[in-house]
Amino acid sequence: MGSQIRLLGLCLWMYLSSLSFIGAGAVYGREGEVVKGIVLVHGKTAIGRIDDDSVCATLDWWPPQKCDYGKCSWGHASLLNLDLNNKILLNAVKAFSPLKIRLGGTLQDKVMYGTEDCRQPCTPFVLNANEMFGFTQGCLPMYRWDELNSFFQKAGAKVVFGLNALAGKSMKSGSAVGPWNYTNAESLIRYTVRKKYTIHGWELGNELCGSGIGASVAADQYASDVAALRNIVENAYRGIEPKPLVIAPGGFFDSDWFKEFISKSGKSADVITHHIYNLGPGVDDHLTEKILDPSYLDGEANTFSSLKGILQSSSTSVKSWVGEAGGAYNSGHHLVSDAFVYSFWYLDQLGMSAVYDTRTYCRQSLIGGNYGLLNTSTFVPNPDYYSALLWHRLMGGRVLLTTFYGTKKIRTYAHCAKESKGITILVLNLDNSTTVQVNVALKFNKLPYRRVGEPARREYHLTAPDRNLHSQTMLLNGKMLSVNSAGEIPPLEPLYVNSRKPIIVGPLSIVFAHIPNVLLSACS
Repeated sequence: MGSQIRLLGLCLWMYLSSLSFIGAGAVYGREGEVVKGIVLVHGKTAIGRIDDDSVCATLDWWPPQKCDYGKCSWGHASLLNLDLNNKILLNAVKAFSPLKIRLGGTLQDKVMYGTEDCRQPCTPFVLNANEMFGFTQGCLPMYRWDELNSFFQKAGAKVVFGLNALAGKSMKSGSAVGPWNYTNAESLIRYTVRKKYTIHGWELGNELCGSGIGASVAADQYASDVAALRNIVENAYRGIEPKPLVIAPGGFFDSDWFKEFISKSGKSADVITHHIYNLGPGVDDHLTEKILDPSYLDGEANTFSSLKGILQSSSTSVKSWVGEAGGAYNSGHHLVSDAFVYSFWYLDQLGMSAVYDTRTYCRQSLIGGNYGLLNTSTFVPNPDYYSALLWHRLMGGRVLLTTFYGTKKIRTYAHCAKESKGITILVLNLDNSTTVQVNVALKFNKLPYRRVGEPARREYHLTAPDRNLHSQTMLLNGKMLSVNSAGEIPPLEPLYVNSRKPIIVGPLSIVFAHIPNVLLSACS
């Protein structure tokens, strides 16, 4: 099989070498050297699956006093103070129909819930350097929970709520020991059921697995705590279908810990979540170089592959999600993680994780810090918002094996198209001076490719104004993407291209190409 693919690639390469360059307009951002390449899509069977609503974003608890490296980037983006009446915010969430939103983060294991039977005063987080994570315990008042659920219902969001997993535990040398005191959490869940709020999933804990961040919980104890959450959900939602998912552990991947947890949790958990901050600290001045380095990007594949292997060898049907991923930790880096260049990292992560059967990917954050999909102050979408929206609309649930022959600076992913015929190919060009002509080759296509009168290919070219990687605006097919005066998200219109021509991918650009005239075995 491998030799056949290599032979096919060689033949196509020889064919490509006879093609003349197809003139490209300014929309491609072309300049400098032009090279040719082939993307081979293997269409016999899907190699992975993603949820139809695989794009997910987070809302966090951080107060305005949360600062990193002397800069305070969270403003009023907390679950407790976010302006839920902002039109752009509402329209940005509605555009996904639906967007998964995971509510949680570092402070979630210090949150009380102000239900009727909570016997402590419901007070906000207070800055205190002597406390774990730099803040005192905080509280979610039920009137705010009502406001949040009203917003989520209007916006059509699918909500995952992260529960406090440290309640009732005692700390011993960084380890949180003892069983979970679920009384307050159960009270919140039952309140939520009584109010008929729809919750997609209840997640237990944040970054407590492995060595933990701030605190750690042993795998066997965590499994026991998740079993308790499963019982609460089953009882509270008795007679209600579908029941919310039970999700855990919401922390950084540790192979031994995850193996033990998955084996001991049995059927208690529906979803295993892990977090990714593979670019290092937000203060790093070399983030851009890391993002544009293919070998650096490849490094995270080990995590996805290892977790997939553990799940395949287990006796459960549990699925994997990335529950939180901001790339650069400690709130990201202004004009990098909220700028055009970050879409290379973000879309590569979406593509790579899908190859390894990761069903949902939650971006840190929807708003807040320097890595929000929306600007923390203005709510205006940052470039990654549009990248996420295009992925959501174009990349279907079945993932296809894809091989690129040519420059190492090109990264490609392909899925069966979403809610339409054909396939969608994502191409990332990490090179700052080379335009690449990408020809598409197919294996197991049930239709003759390149027929007379075939429908046009739909292309979406994403570039930065003046090739400024640190721009906080994005061009789609050469036109600026921006909300209008009513706060409405702009339409994402394609460029129609003759399917007989190669895909032209300009330097430092991103292309989604929807090819309708393809009928692969994996997609039928």
